[in-house]
Amino acid sequence: MVERGFERKADGKEWKLERKWRDFDELSFNLKKAALAGEDSRFMTHYGFDLEAIGKAYEKNKQGKKIRGGSTISQQTAKNVFLWPRRSYVRKAFEAYFTILIELLWSKERILEVYLNVIETGDGIYGMEKACQKYYGKSAENLTKGEAALLIAVLPNPIRWTPAKPTAYIYHKQSLILRNMRNLKGLKFN
Repeated sequence: MVERGFERKADGKEWKLERKWRDFDELSFNLKKAALAGEDSRFMTHYGFDLEAIGKAYEKNKQGKKIRGGSTISQQTAKNVFLWPRRSYVRKAFEAYFTILIELLWSKERILEVYLNVIETGDGIYGMEKACQKYYGKSAENLTKGEAALLIAVLPNPIRWTPAKPTAYIYHKQSLILRNMRNLKGLKFN
């Protein structure tokens, strides 16, 4: 967050860091389900690393196409809370270490809560509560399935894409997330 603030200043923009924390129970079930459907469908069953997703990303990246990540919500949380955003093998090693720690010390609900509160959701905007207020004029407690899926659809690059002006590509991602949400059966949180 701080690094992004300095990047904004370097670009001649004002300092901006908007965020508002929401406890796990204050976040819409639709948002939690959309996050899992769009970012990490095996989140509730893995221990921080999704080897199948990592393998698929490796194979796709080996073909020289657009770089694809295989990071889980746990890995993204570790990176966003404890580390710097730039890619390197050193950062990935630290990310693995912190992922193991949070998987051992935090519940899945806590990991998801932290993720949804620290993820970058726009230029100078962090966490889903601020994103919901900005894009929908409401709290993260009251999201519809479609709104939640649209917020998650822009997450790979919330600076480039916005739920306020979704592209055809983002609408397509939203529909895939909605389909995946329907396929996540029996999802329960403590």
